[in-house]
Amino acid sequence: MAFPPLQHPRPLDPQVADLVSRIHRANRPPYWQCTPEGAREFHEKASKILEIAAQSVADVRDVDIPVAGGRIRARLYAGHLAATTAPLVIFTHGGGFTIGSVDSYDAVCRMLANGAACKVLSLDYRLAPEHRFPTAAQDVFDAWEWAFGEHRELGIDPYAVVGMGDSAGGTLTAQATLRARDGGLPLRGQILLYPGTCAWQDTPSHAAYANGYLLDARTVQWFFSNYLRDDADRLDWRFAVLDAPDWRGVAPTFLQLAECDPLVDEGLALANRLAASNCHVTCTVYPGAVHAFYNMGGALRVARQAHRDSIAYLRSVFDIANVA
Repeated sequence: MAFPPLQHPRPLDPQVADLVSRIHRANRPPYWQCTPEGAREFHEKASKILEIAAQSVADVRDVDIPVAGGRIRARLYAGHLAATTAPLVIFTHGGGFTIGSVDSYDAVCRMLANGAACKVLSLDYRLAPEHRFPTAAQDVFDAWEWAFGEHRELGIDPYAVVGMGDSAGGTLTAQATLRARDGGLPLRGQILLYPGTCAWQDTPSHAAYANGYLLDARTVQWFFSNYLRDDADRLDWRFAVLDAPDWRGVAPTFLQLAECDPLVDEGLALANRLAASNCHVTCTVYPGAVHAFYNMGGALRVARQAHRDSIAYLRSVFDIANVA
């Protein structure tokens, strides 16, 4: 099965277009004009404005995970209908490896835990530029290994684990999925929300959506200049996962992409690479959506549809029927 290329640019969904216009009128400075600390502070505040309402869950607690060279924080959610030994989603947030946290993705993780009757482990990996490549990639995989190893204590089924991440978190999830295959971790699947997959940002969609679609080209390069030590790191498949030598045998994949996103061509390229490697891959491109739309469910119908699609996929993967 081949996923055909898109023609760019595409029109924005009317509701998305109105939101993008309002954001531009607010005239906030772009991330690349901020310090990393300032960008993080703004992102934490702004993320609450457009997100869905935070649902109550059966249980939520912070945990401490040992990783190479230190420890990271994570947050473990249990959905209201999660069994004592439950399926698990390991969620890795986006933010260009520089911003974002378990707090800014709290509402999304609660929604996933309740909707899929599972537990969600949300990772607070170390951020750049304080911690450059490959720290985040190693943190995520170390956390995956820890979760599988501690499955009894966490109350999870080690044979019902799905990795999930958006944007940079999708990149980090994809590289961990490859390493899970090589390390014998029995991953059930992965959900990748508009991941970055390429070494260089030279696709037609990067050109078409370089400005005016929330994730502008200068911000993308600012993120990567924070994360990468030098251009040689771009050639490492833990960053450019499309360049991984062998995708055969990886867990089934659900790609959820935004049509009007600089990264959409990269996502389609990964979908085609997976298909060519005889992997089970499902790919949905959301018409007229922009990068990071998944976190705008309080304002956008298309985001809420994407949430329903994620939940349906997780229910299928976890063999869960009749979840309220």
